[in-house]
Amino acid sequence: MKRHLLPLCTLALWACMPLSASAQQTAADFFDSGISKSKTGDFTGALQAFSMAITMNPENAPSYYNRGVAKANLKDHRGAILDYDRAIELNSKDALAYLSRGISKSKQDDHRAALLDFSRAIELNPDDPQAYYNRGASRSRIEQFRGALSDFDKAIELEPSNVQTYYARGITKQKLDDFSGSLADFTKVIEMNPKRGQAFAGRGLSKVELKDFAGAVTDLNKAIELSPEDGESFFYRGYAKSKLDDYKSALGDYDRAIALKGDNYQAYYGRGFCRSKLGDQKGAVQDFNQAIEINNVNTESKVVYSGRITRATLDNLRNVVQERNKINELGTERAEAYFSRAVSKSKQGDPKAAIIDLNKSIELNPTYAEAYFTRGMIKSAQGDQKGAIMDCNSAIKLNPRYAEAFYVRGIIKHSLGDENGGCLDLSKAGELGYNPAYKVISDYCN
Repeated sequence: MKRHLLPLCTLALWACMPLSASAQQTAADFFDSGISKSKTGDFTGALQAFSMAITMNPENAPSYYNRGVAKANLKDHRGAILDYDRAIELNSKDALAYLSRGISKSKQDDHRAALLDFSRAIELNPDDPQAYYNRGASRSRIEQFRGALSDFDKAIELEPSNVQTYYARGITKQKLDDFSGSLADFTKVIEMNPKRGQAFAGRGLSKVELKDFAGAVTDLNKAIELSPEDGESFFYRGYAKSKLDDYKSALGDYDRAIALKGDNYQAYYGRGFCRSKLGDQKGAVQDFNQAIEINNVNTESKVVYSGRITRATLDNLRNVVQERNKINELGTERAEAYFSRAVSKSKQGDPKAAIIDLNKSIELNPTYAEAYFTRGMIKSAQGDQKGAIMDCNSAIKLNPRYAEAFYVRGIIKHSLGDENGGCLDLSKAGELGYNPAYKVISDYCN
């Protein structure tokens, strides 16, 4: 959401704390480089710069804060939270750090924890409308609608020109069944931004609830004109038309609502009702059957790959990783030879023989991180994900900066249902410089 992007231009004013004359200059250079990169949208480059600043001066709160902002802009909210934690540990009076941590927590659907951060941000800076807005949004998510309404009121008092807050307040009033009150907020949004289809949709829904069906159709016409893929607007317009006895036109709206969202059982019911009114009893019965079937479906199922990363997706994401097969001086124990032969056998489609060679390589050199990692990759491709995780664990223990191992372990954990653990590993991979991790984070960790 747009309000969640923090104004990085203000952050350059924060000075680095001194460590020593030479270290301060070096850390300051990296810090300033990170700020410059952030301003240009190069958040990957900014992250690396702030990491270097932290290496030079690990007690500097702004470096952790700004690295957290860079991670958040890369949608790595779990990683961002860890940096905000450290920034707050070093400076517990920084309202922005609490606000930013709350935003990242809310992005992870941890709204109760986010509330605590937003409340602390408000204590430290009671005139920040963004903190009230975000606290209101989190309160809405956990159905504390009256508290949310109070926060949105305060945010509007402090910033009367913010369109998003009026819209959020209108939605909150709907949740409290104050449909009449919501009309004014949606109308204000439309006055300030006539191209916002959501506001017309929201006002149209309130008019449906207030039984102003003709007015609802007018608003929903505009909502659909601005957002042609909004299935809910088609559904409610169909409902309003059916209330006006325009069953033929309503039928077309229900058709479109179902095409956009095939499991909308209410749309099947509405279409069945219209078909019945138009004399198509066979079609009506089919729609009523479908409505009942969808509404009663049991979605519980036991699967091994229980995360959003399926087995097929896991294979695609893992297979882009290249094993570290570099020419090494052949040691007396010949571990490198077994390793290289294993890589060749794997590429020839003989994974069993490859694993035998990797086992021998590890037996000869138990500190061979690349051999563990490569064996883990092959195990994962063969479906032994738990064995693959154990090999990645070993590789990371031997080389704590093995970015690809964190990446592969992360996507495997996620595929097995450990979304939090998987996304934290992906965050670490990105922090260590393996940039493809951020695409996976963006797609699967938010």
